[in-house]
Amino acid sequence: MSQPPPYTPVFVPDSNAPQSGVAPLRPTSSLAVISLVFGILSWCLLPFIGAIVAIVCGHMARSEIRRAPLGSMEGSGMAVAGLVLGYVHVALVVIGIAVIIGILFLGAGLHWF
Repeated sequence: MSQPPPYTPVFVPDSNAPQSGVAPLRPTSSLAVISLVFGILSWCLLPFIGAIVAIVCGHMARSEIRRAPLGSMEGSGMAVAGLVLGYVHVALVVIGIAVIIGILFLGAGLHWF
């Protein structure tokens, strides 16, 4: 019966060997995350103000991502989602205000019965 060696050999990779298929992590734009969060908050807790923050941060994030070297920064999808949520919210607020003004000024003289 032979005894196992008292140590286990350590594998040291060759520096010339091909690298593994794991891609390095790319940073996500903080402005894109802020845009998405405020876009969601504009529908829940911060009407209109959250939408404005989402729109401004979304445009800044898209600009930051475009200026970064190709493929080195993520978050474009989050920035676009924040922009869409913000713009749709602002559009609905503007339409709502127009309807209220229309009812107040044009509907005051109408008789409903």
